[in-house]
Amino acid sequence: MRIDKFLKVSRILKRRTVAQEACGAGKVVVNGREVKPAYQVKVGDEVEILYATGALKFRVLDIKETVKKDEAASLYEML
Repeated sequence: MRIDKFLKVSRILKRRTVAQEACGAGKVVVNGREVKPAYQVKVGDEVEILYATGALKFRVLDIKETVKKDEAASLYEML
């Protein structure tokens, strides 16, 4: 699954366009490397999203095309 879609499905970012813009601006780092929106995320990847006020870091636990709102947090674990 593409990183921009994963960020939207897991509800880490609200919309896919926001995720695409973050990737394009170099604010999404996977396993220590900046990635583009088309990066194929895999289970076990460590993702870091850089904000102006800090960073959000998590590990991908599962990949699903769709999830319900209360199940979204089961796709990742915060580091």
